[in-house]
Parts: sequence; structure tokens; C-alpha cells
Amino acid sequence: MKCSEEVVLLMHEYLDEEIAPENEKKLHEHLNACPDCNIYFEEMKKTEAFLKQPVSMKAPLDFTTNVMAKLPQVQPKKSKGIKNWIKYHPFFTAASLFIVLMAGSLVSNWQNDQFSVTNQANLIVKQHKVIVPKGEVVKGDIVVKNGDLTIEGEVQGDVTVINGDHYLASAGHVTGEIEEIDKVFEWLWYKIKDSSTKVASFLK
Repeated sequence: MKCSEEVVLLMHEYLDEEIAPENEKKLHEHLNACPDCNIYFEEMKKTEAFLKQPVSMKAPLDFTTNVMAKLPQVQPKKSKGIKNWIKYHPFFTAASLFIVLMAGSLVSNWQNDQFSVTNQANLIVKQHKVIVPKGEVVKGDIVVKNGDLTIEGEVQGDVTVINGDHYLASAGHVTGEIEEIDKVFEWLWYKIKDSSTKVASFLK
């Protein structure tokens, strides 16, 4: 086909149903006069008609089953890490949480700068200083926190000074143990011993 491109454009306009009436007349006149263009135009019409036909293709009935069977099997992921451990060890998880909370509580208690002393008779308390006067006998344990203790008399029990110093005069006497606690770990150990003693005395 050696006709001008204008004729081919008119063919496309006709097939797209966008051709003007005068151009359609011009196209038909040319197709009647040119057998090559007429053959080409008929082929284009057949192609257009074929493309517009609805395609009714059906997949085989077992298509989905066959495809799924050929896919590689995916192993379920095993959950790793702390979530899995927590799930299978609830007792240890609870114990660990308890220890962390207790340690936090004890450390915050350790950092508390409030002065305190056990309520014992015969003690003189001045600001952050506790004195066991000369000639006096204190029966029971003395615990002084964030202060100093001076022992001039007698203490029939244990003496514990937390975040402070103790001074034992030459005439002073302590029948139990004297313990100074100035580190966090010593404080934790003291609290553990104290709690154990209280629990043991409660269970008796």
C-alpha cells in the first residue's frame, strides 16, 4: 500500500468512530478506487472486531489447588527472645520483677536524706547527733540513719549507723555488734538481714 498517511489516519478515525461525515465520504471514495487500501482496511476492521470480542477463558477446576501445592512450604517463625522466655517462665519473671522493684525501693530509701533513730529511752537527740549518756543503759538495738552516734554509756544490743559515724567513748560499752553502713550494697544486705529476722520472729 503506497497511499498517503492521510488515508491511514482516516481509517483510524473511522474505526474509533471519530470521523467527520465529509472525511468518511472521502475515505469511501478512496477505498472504492484503491484495492490495496480496501484490503488493508478490511484487515483492520477484522482485527478491531476480534479485539472487541469478550474473552471467555476459564481456568481448570484444580488450578488453585495445583498452584498452592507447588508453592514452597513456609515454616512458622519461632518467637525468640524475651517474649518467649517470659511466656514459658512466669515464676522467674515474677521473681525478677519483684527483685527489681524491691531493689529500686531500697535504693530510693537509701538515697533518702531524712534523719531517723530508733525510739529508745535514755537517748539524747540533738539535730543529727544521738548520744547514749554516761551512766545510762539502753536495752535493745539502736539504728541511726543519716546521723552520728556517740556512746558514752552502755548499749545492751546491736548498734547500726547508716550514712553516719559512731564514736565509742572509753567508758562506753556495747554488748552486741557495731555496724557502720555507708554503701548501697551494705544497705541492701542490712535490709535483707533485717527482713529475714522479722519474718523468722513472726513465724515463731
